[in-house]
Order: sequence, then structure tokens, then C-alpha cells
Amino acid sequence: MASSIVSMISIFLLFAMSGHALASLSPTFYSSTCPNLTGIVRAAVQQVVASQPRMCASLVRLFFHDCHVNGCDASIMLNGSNNEQFAFPNINSLRGYNVIENIKALVEAKCPNTVSCADIIVIVARECVMALNGPTWTVTFGRRDSLTANQTAANVELPPFFFNVSRLIANFQSHGLSVQDLVALSGSHTIGQGQCGNFKSRLYGPSLSSSPDYMNPYYNQSLRSQCPSSGGDSNLSPLDLQTPVVFDNKYYKNLINFSGLFHSDQTLWSGGDWTVAQLVHTYAMDQARFFQDFATGMINMGNLKPLLAPNGQIRKYCGKVN
Repeated sequence: MASSIVSMISIFLLFAMSGHALASLSPTFYSSTCPNLTGIVRAAVQQVVASQPRMCASLVRLFFHDCHVNGCDASIMLNGSNNEQFAFPNINSLRGYNVIENIKALVEAKCPNTVSCADIIVIVARECVMALNGPTWTVTFGRRDSLTANQTAANVELPPFFFNVSRLIANFQSHGLSVQDLVALSGSHTIGQGQCGNFKSRLYGPSLSSSPDYMNPYYNQSLRSQCPSSGGDSNLSPLDLQTPVVFDNKYYKNLINFSGLFHSDQTLWSGGDWTVAQLVHTYAMDQARFFQDFATGMINMGNLKPLLAPNGQIRKYCGKVN
């Protein structure tokens, strides 16, 4: 009887330990099942950067827009007329879906039915930042892919380009992210481009020096040549005019110079929140500190409400459920 009880306890402990492992993200999750994952993704990202340097900005944004809606579960990848790709912040704006699908196919060829699309999106974001001379960080794995998307949540939860600083803080805090995460992750706008229609009102509307939305007049004038008062809403301008395909801290220097492209950028410096403005100044003066806090923010974002086994699935194709 005693030995039987001991055996039952041992089995229970083994099951509990196994369940705990399934319920946790880990940097070694694929060590035995797909040991070459990082190498496969890194080589693919380097090819993308060589052919389309600004695509990496889109892939980092895709990571944000996936994780900011019900956690990092690759729901952003699901096709269909009522899915997250058609939410207002994403439609005709978010891109890179085909890159994720291509990388997923490369991974499937080496490690079939093993690596989730959610985990691929997360590691692609890191590799993209690294490829553009940005920081690195430890990526944890074990996320599963969702079975559904949530367009309604995407419309509500993704912060638009016209938010002021207080609404941005509230949005990030509602997802368990700090003010530091907000300011550091906004630094991803040191790469990429923005559509004219999302900042045109700043060029031709009131621009008083006392306004939180004040724009440097020289910067304003340079943007008007690319963004006419009528039409051209899909025309693109770099988010960082100085080094648009290098991941650095120029974004924050631009904000101090009142040269943020979107209102949601400039409000970090001139929106009236001292704590936020102080972080902007710190990152503008200290790129190493920005890199450190950005890496922390990316880890925090990647750990939001992970979908773990036995929930979800490992999709074979990221655009549809199995």
C-alpha cells in the first residue's frame, strides 16, 4: 500500500511538472525539436533586409499589432473579410504577411508541425531590429496559434496615430505595460514610413508654438512637398528623416526638435507629461539606455497573455487554421 501511494504521488508530481512546463514560455522550448530555428529565421530576415530594407519596420509593427490584441497568438495572420487584417488600424497599412508565411514555410520544411506562427512573428521582430543595428534580447517560445481573430478588439485596442500622451499611457497600462514600455517601444518609429493621410492635418492645420502638436516649420515645409493639401494620402514619408533604415535613437532627438511625424509621436515630448518627456530626453542622450529599455519592452510585449498548450494549435499555414 505504501509503495502504491508513493508511486501515485510520483506520477502526480511528474504530471504537475509536465503541466507547468507546458504552461510556461522558455528560451529553450525548441532546443530539441527545432534546434536550428534561430538560424533559419535569421538567414531569411537578412535576405529580406538586403532586398527590402524598410520591410523590417513593417514586421516589427506586425508584431506589435498581433500582441496588442489578445496577446501574441498570430491572430493577425488569419485571412478572411472579418479578421484583424481588416481592422481600421491595419487595413491598407499593415504588411509583411507574406514574409511571415515564407519564413513559416522554411521552418516547416525543417521542423514540420512544431513551431507556431506566433513564435515566428516574435523572433522575426527581434531579428529585424538586430539586422538594422538595433539591440538584441532573449526570446522565449512556446506560444500557440489562435483559432480565431478579433477584428472588434483590434479596432478598440490598437492605439491610433492621433492619440495624445494620456490616452497612450492609459492604453498601454490597460495591457499591463508601463510608461517606460510606452516610450521605449515608441522608439521603433526610428525605422519605417508613415502614410500622408495620417499626419496631413498637422501640416496644414494650426501650428502655434504653444500647441502640443507644434511642428518644426522646416520639417513641416519638407513634408509638404511629399504630402499635398489635396490628395496623396497614401504617399509615404520616413518616420525618422535622418536614418530611416537604421535602428538608433534619432527618433527621440527628432521629438525634442519638434520633428515627430505623427501626433502620437510628438505628444511624448510636448504633450505635457513630465515623466514621459523625461524618458524621451534620456533616450535622446543615451542610446544604450534606450536599447536596454526597448529590449525590456519587447520582452514584456511578447509575454502578454500567451496562448499556451493545450489551447490553440500549431498552424501549418499562418493564414488559416488547420
